[in-house]
Amino acid sequence: MLARGKILWLRLSRQLVQPRRLAFVEACLIGLVSGLAAVLLGQAVDWAGAWRVHLSYHWSAYLVLPGIGLAGGLLAGWLVEHFAPEASGSGMSEVKAVLARVPMPLNLRIALVKLIGATLVLGSGMPLGREGPTVQIGAALANQLSNWAPTSPEHRRQLIAAGAGAGLAAAFNAPIAGVLFVVEELLQDVSGITLGTAILASFIASVISRLYGSHNLDLNHLNLGLPDTTFFAQEIPFYLILGVLAGLLGILFNKGILKSLAINRRLLHVSLPWRIGIAGLVSGLAIALLPATFRDHAGLREILLAGSANWSFAAIALLVQFILIIFTYGSGAPGGLLVPTLALGAALGYLVGAVEHSLLGMSAATVYAHVGMAAFFSAVSKVPITAVVIVFEMTTDFNLVLPLMIASVVAYLVAEKIDHRSLYDLLLEWKGIHITKEPSTEGLLAQLSALDVMQRRVETLSSQMSTDEAVQAFSHSHHRNFPVLENGKVVGIVTQKNLVNIASEQLGKDTTIGEIMTPEPVTVTPTATLAHVLHILNRYHLSCLPVTENRKLIGIITRSDIIRVEAERLSGNSQQIERKSAPSYVVYQTRAPATGKGRLLVPLSHPQTAETLLEMAVAIAKDRNYEIECLQVIIVPSGRIPSETPVQISKSLQLLQRAILLGENSRIPVHTQIRVAHNVAGAILETVKERHIDLVLMGWKGSTSTPGRVFSRVVDTIIRQAGCDVILAKLDDKRSFDRWLLPMAGGPNSSQAIKLLPALSSLSTSPQIKLCQVFQPTNSILDTTLLDKSVHFLQRRVSGKVVATPVRANSVSDAVLKCAELDNSDVIVLGASRESLLQQAIQGNIAENISRKSNCTVIMVKT
Repeated sequence: MLARGKILWLRLSRQLVQPRRLAFVEACLIGLVSGLAAVLLGQAVDWAGAWRVHLSYHWSAYLVLPGIGLAGGLLAGWLVEHFAPEASGSGMSEVKAVLARVPMPLNLRIALVKLIGATLVLGSGMPLGREGPTVQIGAALANQLSNWAPTSPEHRRQLIAAGAGAGLAAAFNAPIAGVLFVVEELLQDVSGITLGTAILASFIASVISRLYGSHNLDLNHLNLGLPDTTFFAQEIPFYLILGVLAGLLGILFNKGILKSLAINRRLLHVSLPWRIGIAGLVSGLAIALLPATFRDHAGLREILLAGSANWSFAAIALLVQFILIIFTYGSGAPGGLLVPTLALGAALGYLVGAVEHSLLGMSAATVYAHVGMAAFFSAVSKVPITAVVIVFEMTTDFNLVLPLMIASVVAYLVAEKIDHRSLYDLLLEWKGIHITKEPSTEGLLAQLSALDVMQRRVETLSSQMSTDEAVQAFSHSHHRNFPVLENGKVVGIVTQKNLVNIASEQLGKDTTIGEIMTPEPVTVTPTATLAHVLHILNRYHLSCLPVTENRKLIGIITRSDIIRVEAERLSGNSQQIERKSAPSYVVYQTRAPATGKGRLLVPLSHPQTAETLLEMAVAIAKDRNYEIECLQVIIVPSGRIPSETPVQISKSLQLLQRAILLGENSRIPVHTQIRVAHNVAGAILETVKERHIDLVLMGWKGSTSTPGRVFSRVVDTIIRQAGCDVILAKLDDKRSFDRWLLPMAGGPNSSQAIKLLPALSSLSTSPQIKLCQVFQPTNSILDTTLLDKSVHFLQRRVSGKVVATPVRANSVSDAVLKCAELDNSDVIVLGASRESLLQQAIQGNIAENISRKSNCTVIMVKT
């Protein structure tokens, strides 16, 4: 009885924790928590907003509104800056990056800071939305849940997507739109488990939001008072015009957001709290100058949709909100952009509707206001299906479906024609993150099945064998697990642990394998993907799994098999240059007198950065008496042979000619060459080998979205395989070289960076160099010997000012960034060795982190 009860319990528990069933349980929990978080944010914002408006009627609005905006912005900025810098902005783009497997933090700390920061920002009157924060909060909570429960990376990714969808559904009371937004914009995946978890989480979050928000599950309360809507063929031109205007204005809005972010970064040299505080101050002052109805940003959209406005009100709302939203978001305030885009779309639609009503008198302007919301949302976010559904869920009016489709699709096509990137893609690219569909480990594991890699020859035991025979079987085999068969079918599995328990349980010699085995073992089918197999192995802490078909054993798969497949993939990629790519072909070259002591290679790709890189190369070459080798690489498809492929080299010649002229003016020998190749890294490595290069100076974009890479595919390959020093330079737009910051850490790389400074600092007529060394706060005595020696070395070789300071901090990157901001540094010079650099990437690369967050030029030296 006990054995049978044990078997039944094992069957039940394993059925409950099957990946798909477990995902649905987790989705319910994610929906519940995300819905409660959205309700808490919404009610807190509503209470704070009502209190702010109430004070503005009893006291001078010119003091209350700007004052509350300033205070709320300062407090929110301080909270974000000190506890979770990742919580600034909307958060939607960060979630999209995480779902694209870009390594970015997303945890409970960020969710809490986002919740409080968004409450302060929105409650103080800044014209942003709550849906971006709810999406990031939902995704962060889901990611935290997946961290607490062991799971596969792909399963975790789907839970994060479910959390994001739940956050959006709770914000808009639109569960279907939450699912579609996940599929259409964030995850771009329609697998069964993704849809199932996203649907369930969004539904539960929406129910929680309605129960605790409106205290009503009746959908009729969502209808925003539309009159009896009608649709006539004569109105189609007006909906087309609305779509075109929404598309053009959406593109202008996206460009304005980016411009505002750039202005805040480059011109406003103040801390994040003051940037957000100034935005709150300006917003409050602008609202105070307008009629009292503008004091409630959330109520503007309802006024337009309910028909309580006129065309002048809509025009003012469109102009003022458009400017304030762009200005406020550029400060880094933690707030969303979806709700503001709906308000702008409503104002635009109302204006078009007012024109139509005055000419034809068919539909009220409020109908066009609803359609305008979807059109503008579609143009900004590039999600026409979600735009249609989200407005339909808000109105539950079937007569609006066709106008919504017409205007949304036209707006999408117009915006797509001008710029195919959504607002969130643009925000990621502005941060240096370019999401592309790269092959990844999860992709490989999802493509291969257990049948592809399993071991077909399996050592098995019979359920009727004695334990003594099992011991002998283990002693003659290197395996630690044996499937147990009965009538050709798998009935259990025996491990070394089972045999160890025999002595402790004092079982007799007549005990059979069937009595000590683990019954009903966990198995997988031959069609199960390796991602699913890895998930099962992790879930049950197993080292192998029998592969069965209708309980018939056909093979066994182990962790070692999966590791072998991954190792072969990595090995194949690392040797791809030598084994699969044809050699590059030199189509053009020039040679200068070989009078230098060494050679510096400068790969040139972008004309915008070529001039600065060449100036840096000349400075280094002068200091070390080097020659300069300039390389241009023209990429051809892998199916073509580089030596037999005709290419255009006119633009490359212009770039190389500038390098030659610069070398002649500086009396530095400059060699040039143009190579045709299948990949850039291969061409650079061939040049390094053939031309005996001593130093490579490369441009660097500052971060990468390629999974598994530290800097980028090309740069990582050069760092690993080039037998010379490498200097990476991430150049900012101002290209100033007056103030230098050099963090000290000891070792050969810091030494190399110090030796490089006299040459690079010659780019400025009056350089100011600051050396800093970061110590842990627990260090009672600070050893500044390294700083003193470095200052003494530089003072004899640099014409400018050299100072040094020790810094106490827990985080090296945060300390360096703070020093750079306080000193208004133009350049940060970092040193890192190949081994430590790639090792740091696993836990968070310091150089990449500094480069991504800094506003100045970053130079990294690898020796």
